[in-house]
Amino acid sequence: MRQPAEACSHTAPGTAGKTAAMDDTEFGRFVDWDKMDTGGQEQSPKVLNCTDFQELKQLSRQGYWAKSHSLRAKVYQKLIKEIPCRTVTPDASVYRDIVGKIVGKRNASTLPLPEFVDDRQVPSYCLNSEGVGAVRKILLCISNQFPDISFCPVLPSIVALLLHYSQDEAECFESVSRILACNDPNKRLVDQTFLAFESSCMTFGDLAGKYCQGPHKLMVAVSADVLEVYSDWQRWLFGDMPFTYVARLFDVFLVEGYKVLYRVALAILKFFHKVRGGQPMETNNVKGDIQAFVRDVGKSVSPEKLLEKAFAIRLFSRKEIQLLHMANEKALQQKGITVKQKRVKSSGRQNVHLAVDAENFKSAIVSVKEMKDIWSWIPERFALCQPLLLYTNQEHGNSLSRFYLHCEGHEPTLLLIKTSNKEVCGAFLSTDWSERRKSGNKLSFFGTGECFVFRLQPEVERYEWVIIKHPELGRASSAIADNESISVQETAECSDPSNRLSPFLATRHFNLPSKTASMFMAGSTECIIIGGGDGQALYLDADLNYGRTSHCNTFNNQPLCSETFQIATIEVWGFKDNLNNEERSSALP
Repeated sequence: MRQPAEACSHTAPGTAGKTAAMDDTEFGRFVDWDKMDTGGQEQSPKVLNCTDFQELKQLSRQGYWAKSHSLRAKVYQKLIKEIPCRTVTPDASVYRDIVGKIVGKRNASTLPLPEFVDDRQVPSYCLNSEGVGAVRKILLCISNQFPDISFCPVLPSIVALLLHYSQDEAECFESVSRILACNDPNKRLVDQTFLAFESSCMTFGDLAGKYCQGPHKLMVAVSADVLEVYSDWQRWLFGDMPFTYVARLFDVFLVEGYKVLYRVALAILKFFHKVRGGQPMETNNVKGDIQAFVRDVGKSVSPEKLLEKAFAIRLFSRKEIQLLHMANEKALQQKGITVKQKRVKSSGRQNVHLAVDAENFKSAIVSVKEMKDIWSWIPERFALCQPLLLYTNQEHGNSLSRFYLHCEGHEPTLLLIKTSNKEVCGAFLSTDWSERRKSGNKLSFFGTGECFVFRLQPEVERYEWVIIKHPELGRASSAIADNESISVQETAECSDPSNRLSPFLATRHFNLPSKTASMFMAGSTECIIIGGGDGQALYLDADLNYGRTSHCNTFNNQPLCSETFQIATIEVWGFKDNLNNEERSSALP
């Protein structure tokens, strides 16, 4: 899509600044300077003498080279040349050799786009007509040299952006090739397959649910399929955002990598909620509302404020996010979703509302709507599955032995409790109850930081692991530091869905101040405990008749219902397509 002129310039450029920029013929061949914001270029720095990563990181966030066209071009060139690449990576000379054969005498502006761009229009940003045609030529040559790329809708935007800072088409081609050929497992840059793209969309949904709870709640309320809304998260950044904002994002992206994309997209979601949250929105056009907001983001927030908000979000470590991405990728592989399917199938993803089938779902504790709300809280890779009733005291009786019999072998599980006072609370439990056996007869805690507790009646409240909201309480351990990569062995394991990855948010990944910060779940023949440290979020007795609840350190929760209560109904739900053991469950007595 062609960006309007104001998308590239939000302030009237000074005459001196424009003249200085236009004199920069080395990197201005493809730029329409009438659209480019060039104010203040004559006072901007001309060189960057910095090799320390932390200093470079700080300078990129501050926009040190943002107001100098030539300096930004040279910094991009330097940073991209430092990307570790495959041994054989196409360079500028390859482009000069093949472009004539591939393009021929065809008009560059009418060249077809490769299939991997997903039929999206090419953003022109501040390119002149020669630049617009050059984008298509470079994309076709990329397609020729990278046949393994099957899905990469952000690539046209990246090519268009880099053309603003390239001396010629061949240099731009080489820069893009190096980004695509990066072989550093700790510097993931661009998704190049549908599987990787879908996994990143699921990962963004997981992060939005944890770090943008207000905006996420709004998305669930006003959209028929929240996952479909989040599937546009990369498009917000590379396609909808004005040029000035994309360039500032790219400044930091080349230094810090993929994680910054999540940060900025989450910040966009937060600002959208702040600006539009109180206004009526059409249920069937939430995607369009966000797209319109992002295109006109300059009316609401400056690039500096957007980045400031993004870096105020205390995300998990880079490796922890990579583990989450790999877990999502593995879940998609297990369901056979590895290539793009027709849009009528919602890109292969299950609609969250369809996952809870209104016609077939029956619970003595929660309504269909309440279960849909709970489903919006659980990790995206499990939201792909249908809820499967494993145990209910109304059918299977009140005893822990029956509880374990029906629940073991299922991971994760959802516990629902209705008290005699009609209060409703529960917990999402990440780990198979059979893990309790590893400690023999000793009651010990297990599980991961994906566990959470909640109440639905009399009011809705969810309490996640305390480390999520207060990461300063549990710095990443040396074994999972932010700059450490997933091992080659772990990456290879991910390609085989039968293998088990290191769990996302496993306690061993963090230096926790005490064990009370990780008391997720425990069980014995005498009781079940969920959450610990200065109290227990839930304690259920051996007969599953009585329980109690209080504040605990693990979830930093308030009591989930009356502090002591009698259980009227208890249900445990599994995830039907997760372990394919529905038949086993129905065969149990």
